[in-house]
Amino acid sequence: MPAPSSPSERYDRAYFDRWYRADEFGDPVRLARKATYALGAAEYVLDRPVRSVLDVGCGEGNWFGALRRLRPGIAYVGVDPSEYAVRRFGRRRNLRQGSIVELASMDFSAADLGPSQAFDLVVCSDVIGYVPTPELRVGLCAISALLGGVALIEVFTSEDDFVGDVEHYLRRPARTYERLFAAAGLRRIGPHLYVGDRAWPDLAALER
Repeated sequence: MPAPSSPSERYDRAYFDRWYRADEFGDPVRLARKATYALGAAEYVLDRPVRSVLDVGCGEGNWFGALRRLRPGIAYVGVDPSEYAVRRFGRRRNLRQGSIVELASMDFSAADLGPSQAFDLVVCSDVIGYVPTPELRVGLCAISALLGGVALIEVFTSEDDFVGDVEHYLRRPARTYERLFAAAGLRRIGPHLYVGDRAWPDLAALER
């Protein structure tokens, strides 16, 4: 049987059963640590509680529960190309079908964005390594435009050894990602942490 041709078909229930349940990449303890880390970094930069989160390539929206356990009133929006994930969890976890390249054309409400009219925290975990470069350029610019606080953008480079779904993974060198992030106006401030033009001017010299 031929492999699914589009992300909507590829990321079906069998995919999530394999990688996030059978192989335990969705370990809730590990996810809780990541959520605590991301929230802490964003709240340090913003100097207030995080009110709104955009999860790009959210899959089944597992970050929704992890974040709500830490910040019960947080506004969460997940975006993913998987028809299965959005159909199954969309209403319950506020997931919307779309790809990273479609972020630029998506409408987010004032309730999604919060009072600052930008997302306090953007999560994009284990996503951009699968995105072709032309689409990635557009998607990173969209993340930068929507970002009011901190983005957690996790990706492995060609210099890294990692275990996981490598079938469609694009092994780019770190310097390529550095150029792509810089072109989008995303500046690294820590491990997988980035800020855009809104937060950058308020950082002290040694926070940058």
